Amino acid sequence: MNKPSEYHKQGFTCGEAVIKAFNEKNNTNIPIGLGSGMGTGFTVGSVCGAVGAAAVIIGSLKGRESNEEQNEARGLTNKLIKDVREKYGSENCVDLKKNGISCAEIVEYTFENLNKIFEK
Repeated sequence: MNKPSEYHKQGFTCGEAVIKAFNEKNNTNIPIGLGSGMGTGFTVGSVCGAVGAAAVIIGSLKGRESNEEQNEARGLTNKLIKDVREKYGSENCVDLKKNGISCAEIVEYTFENLNKIFEK
């Protein structure tokens, strides 16, 4: 298994890289293409693609199928984003770049935190 930062170096968006590495590590089959529009902060510098992909993965695996079910995915996504914000001051690509945070760093940090969520 490659690290998500290695997939990013190969030309995958941050979102694709996180999904691809997560699938390999956890034997899941979440479509990598879900992360294709997430590069460069959803193409406009907003939410980091790695963070967006993590939210998609959480929704895919912990999401609900009915509004009568508890929304576990929402709480887990909230925790993940707050962890990123606490460490880096923002989850937005443009802010991360201004603060000198590389894609490799945020992709790896998000991937590690995402996996911790599923280890519990």
